[in-house]
Amino acid sequence: MRATEPGERGGRRSSGRPPEDRGRLLVRLVTRLVVAQAIAAAAVGLPFSRRQLSSVLITLAMVAALCGLAVLVRSGTKTAWLTAVGFEVAFIGYGLSRFFAARYLGGTLFAIIAVGTLVHPAVARAYAVAPLRAPEEPRDELGVGDAAGDACGGQILR
Repeated sequence: MRATEPGERGGRRSSGRPPEDRGRLLVRLVTRLVVAQAIAAAAVGLPFSRRQLSSVLITLAMVAALCGLAVLVRSGTKTAWLTAVGFEVAFIGYGLSRFFAARYLGGTLFAIIAVGTLVHPAVARAYAVAPLRAPEEPRDELGVGDAAGDACGGQILR
C-alpha cells in the first residue's frame, strides 16, 4: 500500500503530462478510431456486397467519407468534434437500417464505439480547447510585413 500525502485523494494519480498534451492524445485516439472504422467498413462491406455495383459504390463512398472525417477530426477543433458526432450518429442510423433490412452490421459497432468516445467528457474538453498554432516567424527572418518594405507605404493592403 502506498501512503498518500495529506490533502491528496487516494487512488487517483496525476499524470505527468500537461493538459494540452493529454488533449492531443485524445484527439489522436479518436483519429485512430475513425481510421479503424474505415478499414472495418471496407473489410466487411466489400465482401458482403456480393459484387453488386450499388453496394460496392455505397461502401466505397462510406470509406471515403470516413477517411475525410479522419483528416477533419485530426485538426482538434470544436467544429471537427461536432461534425464527427453528427456523422457517426448518421452512420449508426444507416447501419442499423441496413442491419434490419439485410442483417449487415459492418462498421456500425465501430460507429457506436466512436460516438461513445466522442461524447466522453474528457474528449469533448480536448476538442473544446483551441488547436495548437504554428510557431511564429523567427525575428531574424523576413516576414510578409517586412517584405512589403516601402511598397504600399510599408503596409500590406487588404
